Amino acid sequence: MGRLTGKTAFISGGARGLGAEMARLLHGEGANVMVTDILEDEGHALADEHENMIFMAHDVLQEDQWVAAIGATKEAYGGLHVLVNNAGIAHNATPLEETSLEQWRKVVGIDLDAVFLGCKHGVGLMKDSGGSIINISSIYGIVGSAGQAPYHAAKGGVRLLTKALAVELAQLGYGIRVNSVHPGFVGTDMVRDGLRQAVEAGLMPGENEAIEMLTMQTPIGRLGVPRDIANAVLFLASEESAWMTGAELVVDGGFTAQ
Repeated sequence: MGRLTGKTAFISGGARGLGAEMARLLHGEGANVMVTDILEDEGHALADEHENMIFMAHDVLQEDQWVAAIGATKEAYGGLHVLVNNAGIAHNATPLEETSLEQWRKVVGIDLDAVFLGCKHGVGLMKDSGGSIINISSIYGIVGSAGQAPYHAAKGGVRLLTKALAVELAQLGYGIRVNSVHPGFVGTDMVRDGLRQAVEAGLMPGENEAIEMLTMQTPIGRLGVPRDIANAVLFLASEESAWMTGAELVVDGGFTAQ
């Protein structure tokens, strides 16, 4: 308890799933938390359960809304120490030759462009105090699979954007560390939706069979739970990772180790 006492954290896409678990855990460790999302009902319900947690509706593709959200964080809490770029969407499993430019741009926009915008506007508020930027990528930012080219491209971009910014901010002397987290298969609605779509596209067997197959392919023997990823975020947010920047933290039960 208290690993983030006196700190302020900003979590995009924080209304449900991984983001909500991150918000709960960082708040439980003493942080003030700004949660943003387009899911207003879920976001308000989460914030209403906690003191020193604020929800703000926020479309991460709109730069002016980033300016407003970062400004609201400064107004509410005076500064920013932890930025978690978590907002993201999955791609409906589709062969590349059948993927439209509109589909490509939507996935890359939310999963990569929004991370750029978050970093760009978060740095301005963080550079006076230093802190930690944590970009949520994926194991699909490291390895490939069929039918998910836009998602792989976006998450791979997050991985290298993180490394580039880590070097840049270190050279500027801002005291801001930048690392990426690469979740494996976690039992969230987004993962289940992705499996369902892959089944419908003929790329995987039935949904239950797909879950069983992924579980069997995971050396630890289970899919992840949101707290597994939130714990990694807490570590990178805390001073326990003070000598880490530009790193990629893979949390996947050993899936990519094979």
